[in-house]
Parts: sequence; structure tokens; C-alpha cells
Amino acid sequence: MTMPPLLAALTGRRGPAPVWFMRQAGRSLPEYRQLRARVGLPMLEACLVPEVAAEATVQPVRRHGVDAAVLFSDIMIPLRLAGVGVEIEPGVGPVLDHPYRTRQAIDELTRHSYGSGSWTDAAGNARDCGEGARAVRQAVALAVRELGETPLIGFAGAPFTLAAYMVEGRPSRDHLAARALAASDPGAWDELMGWCARVTGDFLASQVEAGASAAQLFDSWVGSLSPRVYRDSVAPYSRRVASRLARARVPVTGRRAPLIHFGTGSAPILADMAAVGADCVGVDWKTDLAWAIEQVPGKAVQGNLDPALLQAPWDVIEQAVRHILATGRAAPGHIFNLGHGVPPTTDPTVLTHIVELVHDAGR
Repeated sequence: MTMPPLLAALTGRRGPAPVWFMRQAGRSLPEYRQLRARVGLPMLEACLVPEVAAEATVQPVRRHGVDAAVLFSDIMIPLRLAGVGVEIEPGVGPVLDHPYRTRQAIDELTRHSYGSGSWTDAAGNARDCGEGARAVRQAVALAVRELGETPLIGFAGAPFTLAAYMVEGRPSRDHLAARALAASDPGAWDELMGWCARVTGDFLASQVEAGASAAQLFDSWVGSLSPRVYRDSVAPYSRRVASRLARARVPVTGRRAPLIHFGTGSAPILADMAAVGADCVGVDWKTDLAWAIEQVPGKAVQGNLDPALLQAPWDVIEQAVRHILATGRAAPGHIFNLGHGVPPTTDPTVLTHIVELVHDAGR
């Protein structure tokens, strides 16, 4: 059986670049907006209705012909499943019931909110953990069934991004409270980050065990850290996620799922992000792709068209796409993507034309 282009690129097999887009499932598609209007549920609740999540997952594959789907989810979903009170406030983002900034609050969290709701038992064996987790696995299974040979990418936020939201209690520009906690109370930080690593690692592994054949660990806020702080206070916990994922197996093939690790503002720590166990490092739009390839020898890379260019004239887009494709050939494997997510104002036909261009260039 021929390996799908995405999996070939992730495993270092040179060939035509596959293409998919971060945040391709959702906001820019009229069919997605119609789906949400018909269902009438808030974002986090919609993610936990299997039929809705599966339909949103496969919509961009139908429309654009991308080489992979990514599970329609949100980085807050594993927190919600683990018992943390969180909602998405329009115009604000994720807002928690309360921040977790003290040893007492973190002790309370780790004692009660996940010990009885784990995706795995103490021996590492998968077990049921309630209706929400079942819904995620069902969504994966439904999407995989419709996708056929097109791979599904599982999705989760990295431990630092989860912890940053939890310490701040809401979105933040500089994550001062999280950085302060890591420096001032390493014991509490270790407890919180260890908990986040277990939650997100089990969440990703459950998607793979339900049928996802690759995974992406998304570290939204890692660009706020210095390289030393990242190596000392963050990388060990992302490594735990990668190790947990490496033990999971895709049902049909029995193989492990390759891991893509992406963060914004991550140029100073690209090599460190690769070293946690990633097969592929996502490159944001602010980082020179040729330079990034040199920082992670032997690794596949993903990226990195500036999302702003989706609003530019087609000749500007085409030139940028061809330059990225040419540059990416220096890596063992290259996945064409944006350097961040699809903006909600994007004209979907532009994405379709980019997919056609990438595929034509490959042929």
C-alpha cells in the first residue's frame, strides 16, 4: 500500500510536499458556519458532539482537497474533560472559573479533577473516562471512516500553553504570572506542568488509538520564554507528552503516530522543540524556512506561508508558495502549511487554489 504523502513527509521520505492548513476546519468555511448555526451550541460543546466534530473535520478535505484533516477541537477540551471550568468568551477567548496560581489551588486541582477521570490507568492501559472522552473518540472514528486514505491529524495544546491559560485564568499577552510561578515556586510549577502533560498526552494518545495517524502538539505561547527557561521548565513536560504518544498505536496499521510540534515565536528554541521527541517541527511565518531547516537536521519541517498573504493578489501568493516549496526541498520531509492558522476572513477559494498549486508543483 502506498503511504499517504503526509505520513511519507513526516517519516523523512522525500517527495512532493503534502499540504494542509492549521485551522482549516472551521471559521473560514461557509458550510462550517451553517453547521454551527444549525447546531446552535457554544464552541466547546460543539467539539463534544461526535457528528458535529467529525463533519467539521472533513469539510476542508471535501472543499480544498488537502492531504490531511485535523480534528476539529480546541486546546481547552482536555481541560474541560478533566474537570476544569472553562468557557470561550466571544472577543476574549478561553476564560477559566478561577486561576491556578497558588500551591493550594494546584494541589486541589491535581488531587480531585483528574485522578478518577484519566484516559489511562496506572499501568498505562486505556480505559473509559466519561461521556466527553467517548465523544472525542467517536468523532475521530467517524471522521476516519469518511476520510478513507486521507490521514487524520490529532490535535492538542502543549503543557506550557495549557498551564499559561490556567495560571492567568484567561488570555494574556506576556504570560507574566505563569513565568513568575515557574521561577518562584518550582515545586508548584512541576506539579501543574506534570498534570498538564498527563492530561494532554492522554488526550492525544486517545485520538491516535481511535484512528488518527499523526498528531500535532500546539504551543501557542512558547515564544514568550527564553531558551534557558524553555529547556529547564517546559521541554521536560513536552517530552512526557511525546513519550506518551509514542506508546499509542494506530489501530489499522499498528504503527505509532508521527508528531508535529508547532509554536509561535519559536525560532530561538526550534532545536529544543525538536529534541523533545518531535518528528517534524512547525515553522511560523516570522522564521526563515531555510534557516529553520538548518537548526533541525534530520527532521521534517512544516510551514510557513504568512497568513496575511492570503489577502494578497494571486501573483504574490503564487511567488511565495513556490519559494517555500523550493526551500522545503532541503529538508528530509516538508509539509506545506501556513506559519499559523487560517484567519477567519480568508476567502476559501484562495486556499483551494494554493492546494492546487502545491499539487501541480509536485507533479
